Amino acid sequence: MSEKHSPSILEWAGGPEALERLTTTFYGHVRKDPLLAPVFAGMDAEHPQHVALWLAEVFGGSQDPRRYTEERGGHPHMARQHLGRGITEEQRRRWVALLLDSADEIGLPTDPEFRAVFVYYIEWGSRMALIYSGENPPPIDAAEVPRWSWNQTPPWIPSS
Repeated sequence: MSEKHSPSILEWAGGPEALERLTTTFYGHVRKDPLLAPVFAGMDAEHPQHVALWLAEVFGGSQDPRRYTEERGGHPHMARQHLGRGITEEQRRRWVALLLDSADEIGLPTDPEFRAVFVYYIEWGSRMALIYSGENPPPIDAAEVPRWSWNQTPPWIPSS
C-alpha cells in the first residue's frame, strides 16, 4: 500500500470475505443461543450474507461500492427489519458478545485501533436496532447507511 492510502476498516478486516466468515460463524452461534434463537427464528438462509454486505458498506470507506444500498435498499430496509421486534437490552448485549466472540474465532484483527472502531460501531448499531425495535422508533427514512472510518464516526441526532 502506498503511504498516501489509508486502508478502510473493511480492507483492514480482510475484505468482504472476512465479514462473510464473521456473519456465517456468528449466525451459526445465534441459531443455538437460547436468548437469541427466538428473535431470529424466521431468519432467511441468506441473512448472514446480507448482514455481511451491510457491514462491508458501513466499513468500506468512501472508495468502496454501496452494494447493500443498491441491492437491499440501504438504511430504510435495515431499519424496517427491526420495527416492532421489541429487542431487549439483554438480547442486545448477548448479540454484541456473540459477535465479538465470533470475530475472535475467525481471526479478525486484534489490534486496539481496529477493535476500538469495530466495537464502537457494533455498540452504536446494536443500540440503534434497540431504538428501532422499540415503541417510538425514529423515522426510517431519516438516515443513510452510516460510514465508519478511523477516528471518525457519524453523529446521530434524535428527532425531537
